[in-house]
Amino acid sequence: MPEQSPLDLAEGDPFGPHNLPYGVFTTADEPDRRRLGVRIGSHVLDAGAAAYALGSPYAALLAQPSLNPLLAAGRTAWRDVRRALTAWVTVPAHRPDIEQLLHPIGSVTLHLPYEVADYVDFYASEHHATNVGRIFRPDGDALTPNWKHLPIGYHGRAGTVVVSGTDVVRPSGQRKAPADAAPVFGPSVKLDIEAEVGFLVGTPSELGTPVAMGDFREHVFGLSLLNDWSARDIQAWEYVPLGPFLGKSFATSVSPWVTPLEALDAARTSPPARDFDLLPYLDDSAEEEPGGLDLRITVAINGHVIAEPPFATMYWTAAQQLAHMTVNGASLRTGDLFGSGTVSGPEVHQRGSLLELTWNGRDALELPEGKRTFLEDGDVVTMTAWAPGPDGVRVGLGEVTGRIVPSAA
Repeated sequence: MPEQSPLDLAEGDPFGPHNLPYGVFTTADEPDRRRLGVRIGSHVLDAGAAAYALGSPYAALLAQPSLNPLLAAGRTAWRDVRRALTAWVTVPAHRPDIEQLLHPIGSVTLHLPYEVADYVDFYASEHHATNVGRIFRPDGDALTPNWKHLPIGYHGRAGTVVVSGTDVVRPSGQRKAPADAAPVFGPSVKLDIEAEVGFLVGTPSELGTPVAMGDFREHVFGLSLLNDWSARDIQAWEYVPLGPFLGKSFATSVSPWVTPLEALDAARTSPPARDFDLLPYLDDSAEEEPGGLDLRITVAINGHVIAEPPFATMYWTAAQQLAHMTVNGASLRTGDLFGSGTVSGPEVHQRGSLLELTWNGRDALELPEGKRTFLEDGDVVTMTAWAPGPDGVRVGLGEVTGRIVPSAA
């Protein structure tokens, strides 16, 4: 009986030809040679080698150690390359060339697939923002007066965006509890997660020229899961009167796989209803396609599921975030990454941070290895997700994971 081809996938495989996310990998025999790859099932296709083997005009673009050249090539190239890749892994005549260029995922090392230009993180879930407001302002309004008028965000640190699997060193810094007379310095004792989705910019824009919501697809290439690690005690002491700084900048983990926007067309959904009119540059009521995405996220600590945040509940869409991020004339660069902000739903098990799940440490989580309010050294946090795809099949998003290691200070 002939050996089954890696291209003969099980029915409904979430990483089938309908998905084809991009990544960067190296092999054991060539550990210093980074290559652009595309995931198909449980294998990685060497995209550059396949392009040369089949005479693609995009061969030079795909034979790169980073996704950035393809990102910069623009939407026409993105569509052409995706169309070609789909044919390469589905047309029987291509199998002899393609099969020899497939590598089992377990045999390769995955890397951060793009060079991050700028990193911005938003605060777009009404449920998350309301929970945080109730925790820290129990006697006041849960939402600040500006929250429903604009997507609130902060500028993060591009140099500390790391690929899934990278250990996260517990950060140290100043912290001061309300009852303390003075701040102390030391490792964070309230290390947290934030389950998010990151959007990756391909086509840049000119300084001084805002990007309209309708141009979202012209600039954004795709998305991946993102964990915006947060030291809540450091953050609480430092962020008055400005925004997050050292409590956020020590690490942000992203998946090694970037799912193209085109793979998620079937997951498009309308965002939650809004109770008043938005300013024109954020008003998406007349947009041709709905701006929301139906992404189902799962968060686990040490293999135990603690939350299932639904991205469809996000109040602000990625298109609105992009429009707001550039409305002052700020330019986009190839490799810009912007995070959605913590994804939380209306139910307790849908909260995307330990801050919410434990109500700032009041209600400990029961895990098989013991109780948790915030992360302990050795904990491994894993995020996975899927979205509805064509004809009922699921689109898998590459997982993002990180292990907490003791402070270096």
